Amino acid sequence: MGDGVADLSGEVSCPYCGETVEITLDPGSGSTQQYIEDCQVCCRPWVVSVEYDEDGTAHVYVDASDDQDGHDD
Repeated sequence: MGDGVADLSGEVSCPYCGETVEITLDPGSGSTQQYIEDCQVCCRPWVVSVEYDEDGTAHVYVDASDDQDGHDD
């Protein structure tokens, strides 16, 4: 990405407990990512969305995992 310098961490607020936590990012996984990660404080699952700009700046968003339950598999 860009000149090879990309954000390796991001700060987010848990949608469940409201705590601010720092999470590790992996720019090698692509410029747009979405995955599940548990809160380091309350252990509830989030859907993490990461988008990298061309200069390596990461935009990180988290949503409550149960907000994503659009189907019962």
